[in-house]
Amino acid sequence: MSIRLVRVAFVALLAAAAAGCGNQQSSAPVATSANTPDATIRKSADLLKQNDIAGVMQNALPPAEFEKVKADWTKANNERPVTDEDRKKFEETMARLTAPDADKTIYAEIEPQLKQFDAQYQQQIPMYVAMGQGWLTGMVQQNKDLSDADKQQAVAAINALAAWVQKTRFTDAESVKKVLAITTKTARDLNLKSLDEARALTFDQSMQKARVALGGFKEALAVYGFSVDKTLDSVKPEVLSNDGKTASVKVSYTLLDTPLTATTQMVNVDGRWYGKDTIEKLKEQQQHDAAPDKAVPAEAPPASPDKT
Repeated sequence: MSIRLVRVAFVALLAAAAAGCGNQQSSAPVATSANTPDATIRKSADLLKQNDIAGVMQNALPPAEFEKVKADWTKANNERPVTDEDRKKFEETMARLTAPDADKTIYAEIEPQLKQFDAQYQQQIPMYVAMGQGWLTGMVQQNKDLSDADKQQAVAAINALAAWVQKTRFTDAESVKKVLAITTKTARDLNLKSLDEARALTFDQSMQKARVALGGFKEALAVYGFSVDKTLDSVKPEVLSNDGKTASVKVSYTLLDTPLTATTQMVNVDGRWYGKDTIEKLKEQQQHDAAPDKAVPAEAPPASPDKT
């Protein structure tokens, strides 16, 4: 399976989790034995809360497809060639982030620019937020795959995010210091010194690094009042219909103090429940892989000797 499909499936799952896949307020792991659509959603959210990206992918993909992802991981990661300039930039960045007292050093360097940017930021942010909000809303309204109810909920989510961005002072000195401390600690925990080292990681090794990176990202967002885990905790999935083959699940959740709902479609494949969109994309990819290559015109046969 192509790495593009893996990313599509994973992004779809993350979107579903962020938009309505969570467990209860208890931090106890969700039981995995209950094979129902809502239990599958809860399990994905629990794994996401633990920053277990490999587990989320495994829960999102049928076993055979997940094994293909693991087997092809290193090859897929190295599809794009890197240059010596890429290697140099990576090494310089990691060296800077992992140096002793890196967060303090970086803050001292950016503090003058930060103050200047802060003065402009407060005046310009409403304009940028309005532009981004309008662009995203327009994309939602033009999406033919979304129902009117889905569009309404998507716009409500965009509005909630826009309100958060507009009221959040990202240039606040103390907040910036905290984010720098989180960033530099995360870089040290990643323990990657070269780009070649990163590209040579196996699937399991990559997933361990991804767990560290996601944890740092969530911690940085929390500095500005956006708790991803709190959003996941707020979710209440409710099975609307289930005929054993397909199911519709309504998910209520709270995003940045805004109550929202989403409906996700799921299908049963070999006794396990998966997102309908993911399975459909898998089928499309399988059909594409199975299709013969476009026929290349055969060379014209050599001309027969002139018998005249």
